[in-house]
Amino acid sequence: MANIKSAIKRVDTNNKKRELNLNFKSAMRTEIKRVEKLVEANNATDAKAAFKVATKKIDKAIQKGIIHRNTGNREKSRLAQKVNALGA
Repeated sequence: MANIKSAIKRVDTNNKKRELNLNFKSAMRTEIKRVEKLVEANNATDAKAAFKVATKKIDKAIQKGIIHRNTGNREKSRLAQKVNALGA
């Protein structure tokens, strides 16, 4: 553990930020799983609605720097393919 006051503050700040990031990332993953579950159940209307929510969560995670831009775009693309295949 750090002895310097500013280093102690930094450790606390980093831990708080880490927890927030983990919560946000977990919520994003939950939305992705919800879409995939609805696609498996062949529920097109609910899957499209859930896809919109998941896309917003992914975009927000990209904006906050929690995930990389390419990773987020890849996730959105894969979800879109699954949802579109369901509708066709």
